[in-house]
Amino acid sequence: MLERFYPGELLDSTDQIEFERLYDEGYRGIIFDIDNTLVPHGAPADERACALFARLGKMGFSCVLLSNNKEPRVKLFADTVGACYIHKAGKPKGAGYERAMTLMGTDRRNTLFVGDQIFTDVYGANRAGIRTILVRPIHPKEEIQIVLKRYLERIVLYFYRRSQKKEKRREEDRKR
Repeated sequence: MLERFYPGELLDSTDQIEFERLYDEGYRGIIFDIDNTLVPHGAPADERACALFARLGKMGFSCVLLSNNKEPRVKLFADTVGACYIHKAGKPKGAGYERAMTLMGTDRRNTLFVGDQIFTDVYGANRAGIRTILVRPIHPKEEIQIVLKRYLERIVLYFYRRSQKKEKRREEDRKR
């Protein structure tokens, strides 16, 4: 039951994502959450975010920012990093993810999603059939409703990590 909330990968930050490998695997579109994925909650795009989007563009990736925030916040960030955006996306509903793939000209097989929240970002992308990468939140300062969800996320992540360990043991047993 909890599997619907499990990410494809769990990493500490976007800095750990091997974008070159993902491009070689055939991925061409990346949908990003903004707050606490790319920058602290409410912060403007910084040099690191701008450099990331420039690097991804040079590699050949199309990128879309998918956010439940209002347009002024999302548009300013998108304009700064040079990406398309969808505001008030209604995550975890699938419509925003579908629209993002349409904007990029990609589909479920060659699109991935990067975000910091399980119950909006990961769950929505999983429902849309998109590979997910969950990153740890950049900063502990968050809105109260997100803080409360983080407690539930810990439970999901406990079982996720446990399932990953079991899968690793099965693979090791198969190799023997």
